[in-house]
Amino acid sequence: MLQSLHIENVAVVKTLDLELCHGLTALTGETGAGKSIIIDSLNLLLGSRADKELIRNGESRAEVTALFSELGEDICRDLEEMGFSIEDRSLLISRAITHSSSSARINGKPVTLALLREAATRLFGIHGQNDNLRLLDPLYHVEILDAYAENGELHGKYSEVYRQMLHIENEIDSISKDAREQTRLREMLAFQIEDIDSVKLREGEEETLEALVAKLRAAERINKCCLLVQKALEGGKGMGAIYLTDRASSALESISDAMPEAEKLAARLAEVKYELEDIAASAAGLSDIGDGDPSARLDKAEGRLAAIERVKRKYGASVAEVLEFRADAARKLELIDNADDRKAELEDELETVRARARELARELSARRRKAAHGLKSSVTETLAFLDMPKVTFEVSLGSGAGFNAHGCDEIEFLICTNVGDQLMPLSKIASGGELARIMLSLKNVLNLSDGIETVIFDEIDTGISGKTSRKVGIKLKEIGRDAQVICVTHSAQIASLANSHVFVSKSEKDGRTESAVRYLDREERVQEIARILGGIEITDAQIAAAREMIAEGENY
Repeated sequence: MLQSLHIENVAVVKTLDLELCHGLTALTGETGAGKSIIIDSLNLLLGSRADKELIRNGESRAEVTALFSELGEDICRDLEEMGFSIEDRSLLISRAITHSSSSARINGKPVTLALLREAATRLFGIHGQNDNLRLLDPLYHVEILDAYAENGELHGKYSEVYRQMLHIENEIDSISKDAREQTRLREMLAFQIEDIDSVKLREGEEETLEALVAKLRAAERINKCCLLVQKALEGGKGMGAIYLTDRASSALESISDAMPEAEKLAARLAEVKYELEDIAASAAGLSDIGDGDPSARLDKAEGRLAAIERVKRKYGASVAEVLEFRADAARKLELIDNADDRKAELEDELETVRARARELARELSARRRKAAHGLKSSVTETLAFLDMPKVTFEVSLGSGAGFNAHGCDEIEFLICTNVGDQLMPLSKIASGGELARIMLSLKNVLNLSDGIETVIFDEIDTGISGKTSRKVGIKLKEIGRDAQVICVTHSAQIASLANSHVFVSKSEKDGRTESAVRYLDREERVQEIARILGGIEITDAQIAAAREMIAEGENY
């Protein structure tokens, strides 16, 4: 169940903390007081789009945090399979939004919005007028029937096979393109491969050539400098550094008998002499740039680099990318050349995958047909209680022309609201109030199978009133025996049945409008129910009626 909810800087809410209870909780208040903000905040926890307009004016950050406790074993198991540690059967989820970003956390650890959505939808669900409108879409009927039939795992297996089937069909279609297009593509691939092969690319060659070009371009300067080094070290007429170092070492050696420390200095100079000789030899090697005319060799190297650059401009940013492009083109060309063989292989594979899809689709269909009867009976029974006793509700289940994302079935809910009329799709005849009652009936039935412990209804009383509204409230209270039910309502008939009653109000504080919530005691409930009953002034008759409605609600 949703134990507590913290909302901060969302729209007109500065700070709002709400502790919630088991059973049916009613949220009421004047229009614009902030009831919809609570729903918007909960939708953020379900991973909905973070509209920056939700951030309170003047603030940089908004946050919503919810603590769920007393979680059932099935939900705990599902959450643990998602990778969350469930301690004391509790879970904390939060969502923060700024003007430039959005983040989510579960038990204090950052998670993706996809993971937040997956976890949150196991904890609670929100049903409002948009859900009622979704009832007009037959694809939603498939989701409802599959949820009732508990087809989640089977549908997942079918979906995977269906994706494989589409992939194979797309590949076959690609092979079966117009012959002229295939010929044109083959010619283009062959040209590209020949163009790349003509350059005879080798990995690492470009770097070697660039180093050679740099050396050849500086050949004259390199030769001049190397000769200078040789002359300075080897010298002529006894003036080179090597000669002078040798003389100095010998001089120190000659006085070592009188000054022993001179021997160490002489040894050091001898080492310097050997190092200078090595440097002179190495400098001579640097001046060797190979045989042949440097200018001719430079022209040849630059020409080779230009050829490499040409194919790079056309096929990739580096030699490695060009070679990968060539390999990919060769693979495509091989596929074209072997198209008939590949197509035959794919067609055999497709037949195998189709057989598996057909098997899973038949199993789905059988489970749906079995579930359709139970769903029809349960919904019809609930609708009769909700003042639609003459309604006929039917689950139409037919075979489609082929495979679709949900199997081979064409599913649609049909309804007849008047005796003697023909069954028609919901979109043809259902009014707003009837859609609300049908949705409640479906949720009443599904709540027993989907395992969600917290169900939130946003203004389910739209389009209904009086006795029917009262019966909707009774049905909500019945659902509240097995699940936590939170209902945003403008109906006195529903609110008076609640186990607990939260009043949402707004006021001005420090020149700003702020929303607040508080639980109502019995006398405050009487006043609020009387207010909802209507009239400019609350009369004694309304107060008496409110007391009676609350007392009656306590007996259900």
